[in-house]
Amino acid sequence: MNQWKNFNKGLIAENAIFVQVLGMCPTLGTTTSAYNGLGMGLATTFVLVMSNIVVSLVRNYIPDKVRIPSFIVIIASFVTVVELTMQAYLPSLFEELGLFIPLIVVNCLVLGRAEAFASKNTVWSSTLDGLGMGLGFTLALFMLGSVREILGSGAWLGMKFIRGDGMLIFVLAPGAFLALAYLIAIMNKFNRKNA
Repeated sequence: MNQWKNFNKGLIAENAIFVQVLGMCPTLGTTTSAYNGLGMGLATTFVLVMSNIVVSLVRNYIPDKVRIPSFIVIIASFVTVVELTMQAYLPSLFEELGLFIPLIVVNCLVLGRAEAFASKNTVWSSTLDGLGMGLGFTLALFMLGSVREILGSGAWLGMKFIRGDGMLIFVLAPGAFLALAYLIAIMNKFNRKNA
Protein backbone atom coordinates (compact mmCIF):
# COMPACT_ATOMS: atom_id res chain seq x y z
CA MET A 1 0.00 0.00 0.00
CA ASN A 2 2.90 2.35 0.75
CA GLN A 3 4.09 1.89 -2.84
CA TRP A 4 0.85 3.34 -4.21
CA LYS A 5 1.53 6.44 -2.12
CA ASN A 6 4.49 7.18 -4.43
CA PHE A 7 2.16 6.92 -7.42
CA ASN A 8 -0.36 9.35 -5.91
CA LYS A 9 2.28 11.89 -4.84
CA GLY A 10 3.37 12.44 -8.44
CA LEU A 11 -0.13 13.27 -9.61
CA ILE A 12 -0.91 16.21 -7.32
CA ALA A 13 1.02 16.59 -4.06
CA GLU A 14 4.47 16.53 -5.72
CA ASN A 15 3.46 17.36 -9.29
CA ALA A 16 6.60 18.15 -11.28
CA ILE A 17 5.12 21.26 -12.93
CA PHE A 18 2.66 22.73 -10.46
CA VAL A 19 4.54 21.98 -7.22
CA GLN A 20 8.21 21.30 -7.97
CA VAL A 21 8.36 23.57 -11.06
CA LEU A 22 10.64 21.14 -12.94
CA GLY A 23 10.95 20.64 -16.68
CA MET A 24 9.92 24.16 -17.64
CA CYS A 25 11.54 24.09 -21.10
CA PRO A 26 9.15 21.51 -22.63
CA THR A 27 6.31 22.82 -20.49
CA LEU A 28 6.43 26.29 -21.94
CA GLY A 29 7.71 25.33 -25.38
CA THR A 30 5.36 22.52 -26.40
CA THR A 31 2.01 23.44 -24.86
CA THR A 32 0.60 25.58 -27.66
CA SER A 33 -2.18 23.01 -27.92
CA ALA A 34 -3.71 20.28 -25.77
CA TYR A 35 -2.64 17.66 -28.33
CA ASN A 36 1.01 18.74 -28.17
CA GLY A 37 0.94 18.78 -24.37
CA LEU A 38 -0.59 15.31 -24.26
CA GLY A 39 1.94 13.96 -26.77
CA MET A 40 4.93 15.40 -24.94
CA GLY A 41 3.60 14.23 -21.59
CA LEU A 42 3.02 10.66 -22.73
CA ALA A 43 6.44 10.52 -24.41
CA THR A 44 8.08 11.70 -21.19
CA THR A 45 5.99 9.25 -19.13
CA PHE A 46 7.18 6.32 -21.26
CA VAL A 47 10.82 7.37 -20.88
CA LEU A 48 10.38 7.97 -17.15
CA VAL A 49 8.76 4.60 -16.43
CA MET A 50 11.15 2.57 -18.59
CA SER A 51 14.29 4.32 -17.35
CA ASN A 52 13.14 3.93 -13.73
CA ILE A 53 12.68 0.20 -14.30
CA VAL A 54 16.11 -0.26 -15.86
CA VAL A 55 17.90 1.96 -13.32
CA SER A 56 16.26 0.02 -10.49
CA LEU A 57 17.32 -3.28 -12.06
CA VAL A 58 20.99 -2.31 -12.55
CA ARG A 59 21.44 -0.01 -9.53
CA ASN A 60 23.66 -2.44 -7.64
CA TYR A 61 25.99 -2.96 -10.63
CA ILE A 62 26.77 0.67 -11.46
CA PRO A 63 29.81 2.18 -9.70
CA ASP A 64 29.20 5.53 -7.99
CA LYS A 65 31.74 7.32 -10.20
CA VAL A 66 29.76 6.64 -13.38
CA ARG A 67 26.24 6.63 -11.94
CA ILE A 68 24.94 9.83 -13.60
CA PRO A 69 26.50 9.14 -17.04
CA SER A 70 25.05 5.62 -16.89
CA PHE A 71 21.60 7.01 -16.12
CA ILE A 72 21.87 9.43 -19.04
CA VAL A 73 22.76 6.58 -21.43
CA ILE A 74 19.76 4.55 -20.19
CA ILE A 75 17.43 7.55 -20.57
CA ALA A 76 18.84 8.41 -24.02
CA SER A 77 18.13 4.86 -25.21
CA PHE A 78 14.44 5.18 -24.39
CA VAL A 79 14.26 8.70 -25.83
CA THR A 80 15.61 7.28 -29.10
CA VAL A 81 12.85 4.63 -29.07
CA VAL A 82 10.22 7.35 -28.52
CA GLU A 83 11.70 9.60 -31.20
CA LEU A 84 11.86 6.90 -33.87
CA THR A 85 8.39 5.55 -33.03
CA MET A 86 6.87 9.02 -33.11
CA GLN A 87 8.64 9.84 -36.37
CA ALA A 88 7.26 6.64 -37.95
CA TYR A 89 3.69 6.65 -36.61
CA LEU A 90 2.91 10.24 -35.57
CA PRO A 91 4.86 12.41 -38.02
CA SER A 92 2.70 15.52 -37.51
CA LEU A 93 3.21 15.41 -33.73
CA PHE A 94 6.90 14.71 -34.28
CA GLU A 95 7.15 17.85 -36.42
CA GLU A 96 5.28 19.94 -33.85
CA LEU A 97 7.40 18.84 -30.89
CA GLY A 98 10.65 18.93 -32.86
CA LEU A 99 13.75 19.49 -30.76
CA PHE A 100 11.90 19.00 -27.48
CA ILE A 101 11.76 15.22 -27.96
CA PRO A 102 15.55 14.68 -27.78
CA LEU A 103 15.67 17.14 -24.89
CA ILE A 104 13.77 14.61 -22.75
CA VAL A 105 17.24 13.12 -22.13
CA VAL A 106 18.21 16.12 -20.01
CA ASN A 107 14.80 16.76 -18.48
CA CYS A 108 15.52 17.20 -14.78
CA LEU A 109 12.33 15.31 -13.88
CA VAL A 110 13.51 12.12 -15.61
CA LEU A 111 17.10 12.29 -14.41
CA GLY A 112 16.02 13.40 -10.95
CA ARG A 113 13.66 10.46 -10.47
CA ALA A 114 16.33 8.03 -11.67
CA GLU A 115 18.83 9.46 -9.19
CA ALA A 116 16.57 10.20 -6.22
CA PHE A 117 14.18 7.27 -6.39
CA ALA A 118 14.87 4.44 -8.86
CA SER A 119 18.50 4.05 -7.83
CA LYS A 120 17.41 3.36 -4.24
CA ASN A 121 14.17 1.37 -4.57
CA THR A 122 12.67 -1.82 -5.97
CA VAL A 123 11.51 -2.24 -9.54
CA TRP A 124 7.81 -2.17 -8.59
CA SER A 125 8.16 0.97 -6.46
CA SER A 126 10.22 2.64 -9.19
CA THR A 127 7.63 1.73 -11.82
CA LEU A 128 4.80 3.21 -9.76
CA ASP A 129 6.86 6.31 -9.00
CA GLY A 130 7.69 6.83 -12.68
CA LEU A 131 4.08 6.27 -13.70
CA GLY A 132 2.72 8.67 -11.07
CA MET A 133 5.26 11.39 -11.83
CA GLY A 134 4.82 10.91 -15.58
CA LEU A 135 1.04 11.04 -15.49
CA GLY A 136 1.19 14.12 -13.24
CA PHE A 137 3.53 15.73 -15.78
CA THR A 138 1.19 14.71 -18.62
CA LEU A 139 -1.84 16.09 -16.80
CA ALA A 140 -0.08 19.40 -16.22
CA LEU A 141 1.03 19.71 -19.85
CA PHE A 142 -2.45 18.78 -21.07
CA MET A 143 -4.10 21.34 -18.79
CA LEU A 144 -1.68 24.09 -19.80
CA GLY A 145 -2.01 23.19 -23.48
CA SER A 146 -5.81 23.18 -23.17
CA VAL A 147 -5.92 26.63 -21.55
CA ARG A 148 -3.54 28.08 -24.13
CA GLU A 149 -5.40 26.51 -27.07
CA ILE A 150 -8.86 27.57 -25.86
CA LEU A 151 -7.85 31.14 -25.06
CA GLY A 152 -5.33 31.52 -27.88
CA SER A 153 -7.23 30.10 -30.83
CA GLY A 154 -10.78 29.39 -29.64
CA ALA A 155 -10.34 25.66 -30.20
CA TRP A 156 -9.71 22.53 -28.18
CA LEU A 157 -7.99 19.41 -29.52
CA GLY A 158 -8.20 21.00 -32.95
CA MET A 159 -11.98 21.53 -32.84
CA LYS A 160 -12.81 25.20 -33.36
CA PHE A 161 -15.73 26.48 -31.28
CA ILE A 162 -15.24 30.25 -31.40
CA ARG A 163 -15.39 32.26 -34.61
CA GLY A 164 -12.37 34.32 -35.43
CA ASP A 165 -9.13 34.32 -33.54
CA GLY A 166 -8.56 34.07 -29.83
CA MET A 167 -6.14 36.12 -27.76
CA LEU A 168 -2.82 35.92 -29.60
CA ILE A 169 -0.78 36.32 -26.41
CA PHE A 170 -1.75 32.80 -25.27
CA VAL A 171 -0.27 31.24 -28.41
CA LEU A 172 3.02 33.07 -27.78
CA ALA A 173 5.61 32.51 -25.04
CA PRO A 174 4.30 35.23 -22.67
CA GLY A 175 0.91 33.48 -22.68
CA ALA A 176 2.57 30.26 -21.56
CA PHE A 177 4.06 32.03 -18.54
CA LEU A 178 0.77 33.74 -17.74
CA ALA A 179 -1.36 30.59 -18.05
CA LEU A 180 1.18 28.56 -16.06
CA ALA A 181 1.24 31.14 -13.27
CA TYR A 182 -2.55 31.01 -12.90
CA LEU A 183 -2.60 27.20 -12.97
CA ILE A 184 0.13 27.04 -10.31
CA ALA A 185 -1.85 29.47 -8.15
CA ILE A 186 -5.00 27.36 -8.53
CA MET A 187 -3.11 24.16 -7.68
CA ASN A 188 -1.48 25.79 -4.64
CA LYS A 189 -4.89 26.83 -3.36
CA PHE A 190 -6.24 23.32 -4.01
CA ASN A 191 -3.27 21.67 -2.23
CA ARG A 192 -3.56 23.98 0.81
CA LYS A 193 -7.29 23.34 1.04
CA ASN A 194 -6.79 19.56 0.96
CA ALA A 195 -3.73 19.50 3.25
